[in-house]
Amino acid sequence: MKKIAVLPGDGIGPEIMAEAVKVLNALDLSLQLDWADVGGKAYETSGHPLPPATLKLAQEADAVLFGAVGDWKYDKLERSLRPEQAILGLRKALGLFANFRPAICYEQLTHASSLKPELVAGLDILIIRELTGDIYFGQPRGRRTAVDGHFPGAEEAFDTMRYSRPEIERIAHVAFQAARKRNKRLTSVDKANVLETSQLWKDVVIEVHAQYPDVELDHMYVDNAAMQLVKAPKKFDVVVTGNMFGDILSDEAAMLTGSIGMLPSASLDANNKGLYEPSHGSAPDIAGKGIANPLATILSAAMMLKFSLNLPDAAARIESAVQSVLAQGLRTADIWSEGTTKVSTREMGDAVVKAITTTKTIKS
Repeated sequence: MKKIAVLPGDGIGPEIMAEAVKVLNALDLSLQLDWADVGGKAYETSGHPLPPATLKLAQEADAVLFGAVGDWKYDKLERSLRPEQAILGLRKALGLFANFRPAICYEQLTHASSLKPELVAGLDILIIRELTGDIYFGQPRGRRTAVDGHFPGAEEAFDTMRYSRPEIERIAHVAFQAARKRNKRLTSVDKANVLETSQLWKDVVIEVHAQYPDVELDHMYVDNAAMQLVKAPKKFDVVVTGNMFGDILSDEAAMLTGSIGMLPSASLDANNKGLYEPSHGSAPDIAGKGIANPLATILSAAMMLKFSLNLPDAAARIESAVQSVLAQGLRTADIWSEGTTKVSTREMGDAVVKAITTTKTIKS
């Protein structure tokens, strides 16, 4: 029996997780779901956002299904105790270096996108973000009194952007292999005209490309990539980039799909064990109101079935069910428009379950 660590977290996390679990249960896969606190809730109960028991559960599980963490009320805590440190700690402890963020604009949501329908109709982008290096984890970092620069003696803060050759090589291999399974086109995004880190990134990606001659490779500076995502997004297929650039670009891509509430993600280790979470945050301002969109979490569960549990047919049933409820015109508040039916978080989950249990065939 496959074991899943279920970590709902904070804000809307428990609400959206309840719907994803409801959908998993509808598939009757005999999964063992083990729940634990994480983030702010874990800090309240045990004094740390990633308690040893939660980390142990995640390490022993076959996959981790994660909700969201964070709340403004924790912003004054020292950084090591803030809820967001839980997800950073899990990524590091589990070796989750490859983040997959698909940005798909479903036919029924083309008018919900911030762009013109003709720019996003049929959009299907995969952003692959390196997840355990870059400025988020680079050392040294901290605060000090400046000894040079424009204002010696002033307080300053500093972070370090760094990547090693092996880190870049392994994410490049993941990206080229993913591109092979799609349209054999890969765009590597960097800032090599300014940053030494990016120049090494570009050099290594070019070297790895020699092992994948069937994949077309192009390079783009991150500022241009950000512009092209809103100018001509369908020119992209698979995008690979570093941790910080990937964080920004994938959130930008989210709005092309109609709502960040539609974007799932997978963070994988070298053996495809992964942590699966929606790309959105904890949204404490709407927590408890029953209006959050659970589809990103439900689709993250589908990615979990596909990548870590090797259950592609079950994953396809979820994806088909999501398309079915959208075709029925059901919408949570973030994707609602005139002529569609606004539903609550729970009602959207119920609709996906109904579509799963009443559909006998899977459309390829």
